[in-house]
Amino acid sequence: MSSTRTALRTTGVAVRAMLVLTLLLGVGYTLLVTGIGQLLLPWQANGSALPGDKGSALIGQSFTDAEGNALPQYFQSRPSAAGDGYDAGASSGSNLGPENPDLVAAIQERKTAIAEREGVDPAQVPADAVTASASGLDPHISVAYALLQAPRVAAARGLSEQEVTDLVESRIQGRDLGFLGEERINVAELNLALDERETE
Repeated sequence: MSSTRTALRTTGVAVRAMLVLTLLLGVGYTLLVTGIGQLLLPWQANGSALPGDKGSALIGQSFTDAEGNALPQYFQSRPSAAGDGYDAGASSGSNLGPENPDLVAAIQERKTAIAEREGVDPAQVPADAVTASASGLDPHISVAYALLQAPRVAAARGLSEQEVTDLVESRIQGRDLGFLGEERINVAELNLALDERETE
């Protein structure tokens, strides 16, 4: 009889502890962290959404037509190996080594196509223009790749090359913590700025 009472008491303590900890850690902690995020960093906490509900500043986008051809009035993103391209549900790189014949052929094909599109020598095409990031979702391109595209975008939009170059340079994001990584440009934000400039 006493062993049954002890087992019931132990079970009761365990159930109460589980309920208290679930409320405290499962509900209370979640509400606290969500509240702090909404109060201190609302833009980041809500997915870093671009104006006009045009995606997230953290996930790259394609600026192509239905056939996959680059739209000449927009800066182009780097290639993506995530699903059909920038699919956040299929984030990944190609997992191909640097000497893989398929990757080497794809890079050469991309380099030739970009050089032709931009009217430059293939040797001028930056590495990020022809290779996907490890996540396949990188929304950034190098400053060199953005400047390479500026003449085409300017011509397609009827703007001076200097206007577009100035806009590119105004959108440069510095290195993280001042020394990590490289300077870069968010392609979606740059293209949105171009669209806004034309509606002014």
